Amino acid sequence: MEHVIEFGGVIMKRASVKRSVLAILYLFPALTWAQAQDLQTIKLNEPNKKRGLPVMEALSLRASVREWSAKDVNLQDLSDLLWAANGINRPEIKKRTAASAMNAQDVDIYVFMKNGVYLYDAQGHALVPVIAGDHRDEIGMRPGGGPGRPGGPGGAPAAKPGSPPQAKPQGPPGAKPGGGPPSPAPIELILVSDSSRFGGGTPELKHEWGAIDTGLVSQNIALFCAGTGMVTRPRGSIAREKIKELLKLKDTQCPFLNHPIGYPK
Repeated sequence: MEHVIEFGGVIMKRASVKRSVLAILYLFPALTWAQAQDLQTIKLNEPNKKRGLPVMEALSLRASVREWSAKDVNLQDLSDLLWAANGINRPEIKKRTAASAMNAQDVDIYVFMKNGVYLYDAQGHALVPVIAGDHRDEIGMRPGGGPGRPGGPGGAPAAKPGSPPQAKPQGPPGAKPGGGPPSPAPIELILVSDSSRFGGGTPELKHEWGAIDTGLVSQNIALFCAGTGMVTRPRGSIAREKIKELLKLKDTQCPFLNHPIGYPK
């Protein structure tokens, strides 16, 4: 007797169900790719170079925060933020607002938003689509540097047999229950250095230069936020391997820092 299965309220033969499932599995990558293709390049506004507090006052207000409003960041603020972070401030010689070793301009800024991930194109002052969907929750790590379960790579040590149960880590203020990273901000920036852009040097030196260059961009972000009423914090505890896989980064590209960006809560 031939087996039948009820699938979605419809009685189907087992062979038909198998063919339907396989069709969905084959179609899924195509649907994902089409969704990514739906994202459009976002042309950013011209940066407003007259705004903000004086530098010394901005320095007096610079601080790292762990909470932010859920309010979306408007296009002008996003445009000004990215230009301040690592935009081109001398178009005639294509130099940036942040210095870099040997003028390698090795730091790229990936912008994680609700609808997708974009790459900041400094030359065109635009956001270029990378991947569709909300991936802001995928870039953080648990306190202590681990993305995984207890006893896993980077996770908390596994409990010894017979030991009393341990309290779950609560994490910093704003963290999710169970010790996870804080809820994502409206905008999440990932700063990535590409060591292949350095003209020389050992791999160790290139990594060091990349870390320094990333720090310069990070400070630009922090000062912009302090001077314009926005809030942020640099965060090094990020899921680097997950980010590299998600963004399809090369071996020479290293994600160094995450900057959540938003308005005060």
